[in-house]
Amino acid sequence: MPIIGDSYMGMFLPSDIAERIGDFIGGRLRFPIISNEEMMGVFYLFGKDYGIRGQTEILSATDLAKRTIEQLGRDVRSFHNMPNKLDSNSVREDYMRRMLQISIEIKQNHSDRKPELSKRIAGDPVILTSCFAQHIAFYQKDYFFEFFQPFRKNDLPLALSAKLEGRMLLLGFNVKNRKALPYENSLTPFIHWLDKSI
Repeated sequence: MPIIGDSYMGMFLPSDIAERIGDFIGGRLRFPIISNEEMMGVFYLFGKDYGIRGQTEILSATDLAKRTIEQLGRDVRSFHNMPNKLDSNSVREDYMRRMLQISIEIKQNHSDRKPELSKRIAGDPVILTSCFAQHIAFYQKDYFFEFFQPFRKNDLPLALSAKLEGRMLLLGFNVKNRKALPYENSLTPFIHWLDKSI
């Protein structure tokens, strides 16, 4: 399976981002939904179901990670250069447009296992990536990414080895660099979140 089809994106900081997005779409919150002082953390997991096997897949995942970072940078610059795109109505309209696309996809899915619309929307990679880029641009924050090569079993807590062994991970934060994180390292908050969500 191509790496792009075996990848997953999510936002793990703030931990209640799914509820905030739901409340924002429902009109119960205004933009920004994350305060300037809060940490934001996004992740891109490559080889989610099948792992990364061989040098070709490592190169493919590395290229995908590089393109992801470049696209996010373009999105941040675009939002920064068009501040009118960062008011509540404009952001909500974008999320609602994506919500409509998702609801059509779900209706066209002929499977018996149709995901719940609100969960799918709150965890949608397009919405989460936009949310991250919008808040970076709104607050004019620095951000950085750290890319991890395929994890080995002995590098991981036992409970997480099934989820991460043989996978590659890209983590992004709304601070300038790793030293600006309020954690021992960039993996700590992600591992803590993943441990709670298993």
